[in-house]
Amino acid sequence: MSQAVITEVVQEMEKLPDDLQRQVLEFTKRLTASVPRGVPGKNLLHFVGTIPADELQQMRQAIEQDCEQIDLNEW
Repeated sequence: MSQAVITEVVQEMEKLPDDLQRQVLEFTKRLTASVPRGVPGKNLLHFVGTIPADELQQMRQAIEQDCEQIDLNEW
């Protein structure tokens, strides 16, 4: 983060009327919300192989068994 950029943005915003300052604030909030969150997959590679194969098989079976059904009572 560049403090110089932040300072310049604040200085420019101070020149704006309140309604335009509010628009800038809403715009920055939308920008923040659009930034991808999470961790790149390459950073997770060190976890490869940490779940035992039998547990992975149990998870796979549970997903196949339970996720391919519709529970009409839930709606």
